[in-house]
Amino acid sequence: MINKNVYIETYGCQMNLSDTEIVSSVLIQNGFSIVNKASSADVILLNTCSVRENAERKIFERLTHLKQYRKKNHHLIVGIIGCMAERMKDRLVGENDMVNLTAGPDEYRNIHELIKQISQEETTSFDKLRVALDEKFFLDKKILETYDDIAPLRTDGVSAWVSIMRGCNNFCSYCVVPYTRGRERSRPLKSIVAEVSDLMKKGYREVTLLGQNVNSYKCPETNSDFPDLLSAVAIVAPAIRFRFMTSHPKDISDKLIETIGRHENICNHIHLAMQSGSNSVLKNMNRKYSIEHFLGRIEKIKSVIPDCSLTTDIIAGFPGETLEDHHATMKAMEIIKYDTAFMFRYSSREGTKAFELNDDVAEEEKIRRLNEIIHLQQKISKSQNSLEVGRIHKVLIEGRSKKSESEWFGRTDTNKVVIFPYKEAMSQGDYIKVKITGFTSATLFGEIV
Repeated sequence: MINKNVYIETYGCQMNLSDTEIVSSVLIQNGFSIVNKASSADVILLNTCSVRENAERKIFERLTHLKQYRKKNHHLIVGIIGCMAERMKDRLVGENDMVNLTAGPDEYRNIHELIKQISQEETTSFDKLRVALDEKFFLDKKILETYDDIAPLRTDGVSAWVSIMRGCNNFCSYCVVPYTRGRERSRPLKSIVAEVSDLMKKGYREVTLLGQNVNSYKCPETNSDFPDLLSAVAIVAPAIRFRFMTSHPKDISDKLIETIGRHENICNHIHLAMQSGSNSVLKNMNRKYSIEHFLGRIEKIKSVIPDCSLTTDIIAGFPGETLEDHHATMKAMEIIKYDTAFMFRYSSREGTKAFELNDDVAEEEKIRRLNEIIHLQQKISKSQNSLEVGRIHKVLIEGRSKKSESEWFGRTDTNKVVIFPYKEAMSQGDYIKVKITGFTSATLFGEIV
């Protein structure tokens, strides 16, 4: 008997959310059903992240929690998919008796076959079967997927993720992504434009173009670059506003910045991961740019798109980082004035180049430096948001506020969350003009005009 009901939990980045839509589509096309509760499932899939150690620890904790479902259903299939499956397949299969199935990011096309085969076998033969199926379906590593021919299963009718490329060639010394997602490969421009055009016809109002580094996009048929693609989708779908992530500082071009400034429906928001303000740390990270280059790109963005919001990623306590390096990062933050930032202490990842470095910053010092960075960014974010008072923004309504049914929440095109009074005449997916009347470091408050 084949187990039909599949429950999927997604962890990590937006690319994983997009991949879950791909996996769901493959399963439904092959006779499976997607359910919303683990208790209703015959198959539980955890779509995982490996960027930081804490992300992997959460998965092992979740596997322990899932044992309650295995006790009730001895034939329950539990699978680990995504980056963690690619990076730790041997450990997951060999050491954890909860895991029956692993599939990395390039192995989703045949996931239904894997589930069917396991469903038809006795529980006692799972270990042998996993090895046999890996050999049968997934050993050809020459296949690097784009899933260009698979329509994602989308459940949100307002915002959509569209993957334009997969993989990464940058090999930052701390990052596992090139090892878990493979080398860069791009989808054809015409297929992306067709997908976006279809989304507009279906009533979607916002699309985020996804890639590990969208700046590296190169159409395999026409050699068009990312600014060309961005212009093409902005023109074909004028009713949709477009975001993109992520952009690497080393190759964000004048052409891209000018393209954003030229099209009204390309959002005035750029996420540019600085990681550090120290040239010596950036070199050890293999980021391939200097802080001077980075500041030059910021200056160009602000000159072309004065209202552009800027967000970033910062790592505290990278191997070899001195107090002087740490202070250089804080100085850069004060100069640039990011609207928000994702801030983390360094987490050593086995298999990366940085894993070979002497992790010489004590954990307590990493935490102290991280807290300093967080405190500074909160101060900057609050100051930046104070400038919004009195301004009028075109806000996309995303839903009811989590804190109050009497309020809507939405986002500006600069990617700032706005809370404003609920009105029955408005619906999720509507664009509305909102005047900003208040703020915190993380949220804007306003009134409809």
